[in-house]
Amino acid sequence: MTARTGWLPRSLDEEVPTAARVYDYLLGGAHNFVADRRLGERFLTALPSARDVARLNRGFLRRAVLTLLGAGIRQFVDLGTGIPTAGSVHEITERAGRGCRVVYVDREPVAVAHSELLLRNDPHAAMLRADLLDPDRVLGHPYTRRLLDFSEPIGLLLVGVLHFAFPQDRPEEVVRRYREALPSGSCLALSHFTADLAPENMRQVVEVMRGSANPVYPRSHAEVSAFFDGFELVEPGVVGTGLWRPEHAEDVRTPGAEQIYAGVGYKP
Repeated sequence: MTARTGWLPRSLDEEVPTAARVYDYLLGGAHNFVADRRLGERFLTALPSARDVARLNRGFLRRAVLTLLGAGIRQFVDLGTGIPTAGSVHEITERAGRGCRVVYVDREPVAVAHSELLLRNDPHAAMLRADLLDPDRVLGHPYTRRLLDFSEPIGLLLVGVLHFAFPQDRPEEVVRRYREALPSGSCLALSHFTADLAPENMRQVVEVMRGSANPVYPRSHAEVSAFFDGFELVEPGVVGTGLWRPEHAEDVRTPGAEQIYAGVGYKP
């Protein structure tokens, strides 16, 4: 975006880059500003495989949603959804020929404004501006209560977002509160940056993202796996996004295939 358009919030500061808009830039989207693109280029210097990392994370989202559809889930909460670049949850479910209900949650102004514009005539999906770290607001919001049936399984999506939560945010407790609210048969799909495999690259990424509204806190395999406490992990467990049920052999060999851990868990 090179000029302000009518649907953008007037209070938006285009000079402060955000992770959602940098991610959009890495995916080849158009909903980002000069400051986001500058930071995106610094991100690419720190992590040259960043575009593949973003693409593989987006691919994991699609495969995870299809897996949940195969398990009979027809309603989703997408926490920290980001800017709706092609391949959002409701688009995935529509292409699969399944009628689903989706609650999107984000606090980034461009993500919220664009999603509201896209979903304004869709009775089966809604965008909720909220912090995912506030489960009471998310789960108790009228949009959530209108769209979701808490007597039926729900797909909870935390894809590429919890690495923006620091220890003082107590993300494990946040995930636990969501899990307790979900009925039996629900599933959690989660992905998260790690420094396990390329610590120097991730150190540089952490430094780069200090200049954004969303600093990053990568976690180890054990720490990411702990988010699935109370869930039964499905095969292949917590692995790199490129290794989670890949559809293309080249994804396994792509640089960055293991830069983000990913997994899906089932609530018994």
